[in-house]
Amino acid sequence: MSRPDGGGGFRCAPARASAFASRGMVATSQASSTLAGLRMLEQGGNAVDAAIAAAAVLGVTEPMSTGLGGDVFAIIHREGRVVGLDAAGPAPVRIQGPEVPVSGPNSVTVPGAVAGWAALAERFGRVGLDTCLQSAIDIAQRGFAVGPRTARYWAEAEWPPEALMPAPSAGAMVRFPDQAATLRAIAEEGPGAFYDGHVGAQIAAASWLSESDLAGYAPRWTRPLDHAFRGLRVLELPPPSQGVAALLALAIVERLGDTVADQVRAVSLALEEAFAHVRDGAGVGFLLTEEHVRARALAAPGHGTELGGGTVYLCVVDEDRMAVSFMQSLFLPFGSGVLVPGTGIVLNNRAACFAVGGRVEPGQRPYHTLMPGLLTALDGSLVGPFGVMGGFIQAQANAQFVIAALHEELDPQAALDRGRFRVDGGDVHLEPPLWDEARTLEALGFRPIPSHDISSFGGGQAIFVRGDALVAGSDARKDGWAAGI
Repeated sequence: MSRPDGGGGFRCAPARASAFASRGMVATSQASSTLAGLRMLEQGGNAVDAAIAAAAVLGVTEPMSTGLGGDVFAIIHREGRVVGLDAAGPAPVRIQGPEVPVSGPNSVTVPGAVAGWAALAERFGRVGLDTCLQSAIDIAQRGFAVGPRTARYWAEAEWPPEALMPAPSAGAMVRFPDQAATLRAIAEEGPGAFYDGHVGAQIAAASWLSESDLAGYAPRWTRPLDHAFRGLRVLELPPPSQGVAALLALAIVERLGDTVADQVRAVSLALEEAFAHVRDGAGVGFLLTEEHVRARALAAPGHGTELGGGTVYLCVVDEDRMAVSFMQSLFLPFGSGVLVPGTGIVLNNRAACFAVGGRVEPGQRPYHTLMPGLLTALDGSLVGPFGVMGGFIQAQANAQFVIAALHEELDPQAALDRGRFRVDGGDVHLEPPLWDEARTLEALGFRPIPSHDISSFGGGQAIFVRGDALVAGSDARKDGWAAGI
């Protein structure tokens, strides 16, 4: 069980109470986004409608992390059934060489977010995509006050579009009228307003994508992977998502134990396997077989590499207990650094993740960091959605969260507040509550690095069902808020 906060304990921040509600709950990394989701629930929308509304607002208020030029992955739990949405776009069919770009026009893959919103609204929503986008349109037009964490991440971005600098200070008002106009066009005309016509032509002119790359894009419905772990069933998405890495890490933890050192070793082994096997369309079920897990648990961890990442995660559970676990991203802060003129669209740099395979594959999707999670009981009944953003930390943070949630008796805020580690090759970065683990990790061959930099340890949200009530947490490492009705 967890140690108390006062003596160093596990927590990275002062204790923060979980939020409770009965009808519905929304947890996001921005108060304005959470409010947009709650308004949608109060106006008769369901969890999917609320998730789209919240995600669209985050594209306005966290422009370094997400937006119209990014990708979406989601898991939906409804009436005991689960389905996944894969709205990640491919590299162009025709590329200019296999070298992996990190930023600029040649780092862009087809943005899947808008098509993903539309697919979710059509299949599961009640109120229509146009209604879901109204809060984002209003906020982009009239402006919003920048949160303190957002201001910091904005200022630290490596290659932001020139038009979005200098970074605003916390509390400054920011407006995005061009983005409001693009969102309004999507609301009125549907996703075709983004992928075809003037906007599509503008995106193609600003990047190495062709108009046919954009016009031919469609998201995919997929079946989540799952793994039983200590009385819970943990669900993650299949490739190109790295979701299997979290499941494999948990499977290895079952054999090693769940001390911090055990967890570090498990996630190192799991990420090594993911880097080797996760590719667009690849089958990875063999990684979770008993024989393979046993062999990996006996292996020595390798020292892989990782990139950073900027993402948003949100989750919603509604009155009917439909749950949505939702991730959306540009990848690195401000993605490619390309702002499409006159549209307010910042394009992703997801092609940078082809670094995992060593070369850009034309028409294929790269290794993808986005991985929303969801917990159920072994009989499939909902426990709740969860996720932790932050590039390649996501697989290791998801595994850490599940273990922490069980230690904290499914208190989501307490689980999110626990100190985290981040494995980066042979280095293990540690938040202050884990600094005492440094000698043990050194003995395993890792280089422990004590850190005060909360921005490098991700930020998560979670909502759990507790009897007839809902209980939620929002990570203190972000500007987030969990609230319900």
